[in-house]
Amino acid sequence: MTAPSVLPLGERLDDLPFTRKHLKVLTGSGLGWALDAMDVGIISFVIAVLAQQWDLVPAETSLIASIGFVGMAVGASVGGLLADRFGRRQVFAVTLLVYGIATGASALVGGLAALLVLRFIVGLGLGAELPVASTYVSEFAPARMRGRLVVLLEAFWAIGWTAAALIGYFVIPASADGWRWAFALGAVPAVYALIVRWGLPESPRWLASRGRYTEADDIVTALERSAGHLSTSPPLVVAPVAPAASARDRLAALWAPGLGRRTASLWIVWFCVNFSYYGAFIWIPTILVSQGYDLVRSFGFTLLITLAQLPGYLVAAWAIERWGRRITLVVFLAGSAVSAVLFGVSSGEVMVIVTGMSLSFFNLGAWGALYAVTPETYPTPLRATGSGWAAGIGRIASILAPLSVPPLLALGGAPLLFVVFAAFFVIAGAATFGLADRRGRALDEQSPALS
Repeated sequence: MTAPSVLPLGERLDDLPFTRKHLKVLTGSGLGWALDAMDVGIISFVIAVLAQQWDLVPAETSLIASIGFVGMAVGASVGGLLADRFGRRQVFAVTLLVYGIATGASALVGGLAALLVLRFIVGLGLGAELPVASTYVSEFAPARMRGRLVVLLEAFWAIGWTAAALIGYFVIPASADGWRWAFALGAVPAVYALIVRWGLPESPRWLASRGRYTEADDIVTALERSAGHLSTSPPLVVAPVAPAASARDRLAALWAPGLGRRTASLWIVWFCVNFSYYGAFIWIPTILVSQGYDLVRSFGFTLLITLAQLPGYLVAAWAIERWGRRITLVVFLAGSAVSAVLFGVSSGEVMVIVTGMSLSFFNLGAWGALYAVTPETYPTPLRATGSGWAAGIGRIASILAPLSVPPLLALGGAPLLFVVFAAFFVIAGAATFGLADRRGRALDEQSPALS
């Protein structure tokens, strides 16, 4: 039997071309990501219907949107810690199971209180999944294409949100119980969790960080074999691994010298992008209805706006390895700010659709770049924790944003609302310059703060 390579595991992963096994990791994680987006997207359409069926006031519809983000804030923070302790794949599968079951159960609710409880549980699973999935893919990806692959992973969000828009357009208006059928379709992730648990490998970088070198080497060797890169070098000599750090130590390490400024900048970007994105896109169907468009036409406009997400991701995936992380993120955030202002002052169907598609294009491209930057910011022992807490801080903004929309609309209408969103995009763009740009560079494997 061929012995494992003498090269460090990270170098072996970075030396590989893109293989079928990389594609399996990308698509396997991406399908989970798309299902996540579908669930988040569906609620924006359900809110518009329940506001009419249940005679909900704006404060109640805001609560439906925000309670899920409360769960997401908790889930993102705890999920990252769990993924650094128990593994990326295990936590990824559990998150799918949690939010899939809770979403399916939402189809059976008869009132607001039960729906709020289930949406909180859904949020726990959704919040934990996204940072874990991006960490997982980044740890498999060769350095020269890592940013592009993580942006392509994030592009699955557009697929899921488009699926939500299609469900919103065709299923929800079809009957009085259409929103229940939409939630029932959202139970699919519970089934997919089994495929993730048994069909995808664990991150070899994480396995190595926990001293499980044989398992890590087997996974990397399988990748090398699929690429025809199997080495005949002598067996790998490995160093002893320090005991796993506690959750408190990992959180403190995020603010250690060399990481503290990056963490602060990352949290600001995550907070601002979440505020503007969820404030706008959760409310767009309802805003359009309030402007006089009927439910079906409002949902149709939202579907067209959503279709611009995928080109935004694809352009960001190209730019992130050409321009670098920071420049790509700044360009897309600037485009988001300008588009937000134009959408807020638009009148007439054509302008609403065009400016909405522009906002969708730039905003989702910025999301792709942000998800590429985030796991690269931290070394392997802290990667999921750092990514999860950045996402958790962002979810605080996504809680506040839907609650802020009704008073802002009452104060100055859509123009004021979207100027506020634009201001948050500008702040995020300024904070981007505190981040490190690791284009083409190997991931850090060890944290000095934990050594």
